Amino acid sequence: MIYPNTIELEIYGSHAMFTDPEQKRLGRLRSLPVPTYEAVKGILRSVYWKPTFIWVPDELRVMNRISHEAYPVKLHQRSGIVITEKERLINVRYQIRAHFVWNENRPELAADRDETKHFRIALRSLSKGGRRNVYLGTADCCGYVRSAHFGSGISFYDGFDIDFGEMYHGISYPDEGRNDEERQGLFLRKWNCVIENGIIRYSPPEDCRSVFLRTAGIKKFGINSEAKGEEYAGIGSQN
Repeated sequence: MIYPNTIELEIYGSHAMFTDPEQKRLGRLRSLPVPTYEAVKGILRSVYWKPTFIWVPDELRVMNRISHEAYPVKLHQRSGIVITEKERLINVRYQIRAHFVWNENRPELAADRDETKHFRIALRSLSKGGRRNVYLGTADCCGYVRSAHFGSGISFYDGFDIDFGEMYHGISYPDEGRNDEERQGLFLRKWNCVIENGIIRYSPPEDCRSVFLRTAGIKKFGINSEAKGEEYAGIGSQN
């Protein structure tokens, strides 16, 4: 379904590192094969974001072949410095289709719910490469965005279907909770990720399997206060 405030863009870069917080905690330093729902939200927030609305990634088209490379990293542990390896994606390019919805958990910002205004600002921000630095999962993997027609060009996976099985989807934060339970804590979401003819169609958060992480509250923004977007320390928005 194409929404009136749908934007289409292309994101690309030389490296990407899309991680699962659970696997990262266990020391498994290998990128997931494709961007997660949470990573795409982070990219969209770097293009343009206000706490008035929530970005909803709809579809992602994998343009280049999925390839990994290993590289050495230095880890500081109690026993001393350890040299190990990470595996990241290389030469990545994706097309994204997304739209935004109002954040009903922020009634104090109801006066800012002007769809035309935010849609036009988002398009202008996209044309300039985004308002903030764009990262492909982690801060050492810079990305670049540009306007693009979703479905244009040739994808390496045109005509192919791949089932990646259950994979990390994202984190449900209290300020985006759909009920009283979700507004009082952080929940980790899992879903079954599938490429169909080169395209990933993201499941909405309510259709994912959720695991409770910890209690947390909603951060309040005033209409004139600056929205930094980094609301919860310890869990990045672009994993």
